[in-house]
Amino acid sequence: MCRPAEDDEFASRENVRILESWNTETDRELSIARARLGPGDATESHYLEGITERYLVIQGTGMVRIGTLPPAEVGPGDVVFIPAGVVQQITNTGSEDLVFYCICTPAFEEDRYSGVTRPSQDESSDP
Repeated sequence: MCRPAEDDEFASRENVRILESWNTETDRELSIARARLGPGDATESHYLEGITERYLVIQGTGMVRIGTLPPAEVGPGDVVFIPAGVVQQITNTGSEDLVFYCICTPAFEEDRYSGVTRPSQDESSDP
């Protein structure tokens, strides 16, 4: 069992507050982190090379952009699937924090994260 301490929350390079729930060397198949984005804030457009990600929204409202799909509104209970290598961005459109879990397979590794330096691509494109 793992119970992360709230004091371990940190600011990512894109000003998202992150609390890692599960990201361990003994289990590289999966990582789970809680993300918290303030009102009006957005992540940078980015992609994860070789890592598929899912967002599970638990609080707030937002607008998510995934590859070439139309932007979609998200709220509590919504799950967003983001294929590996596909450009993504999420914006908090509400007046409270947007809180969601980032579930990555295999586990998240910082060196697999890239800000966008190329056009958005859909799942069938080469990254």
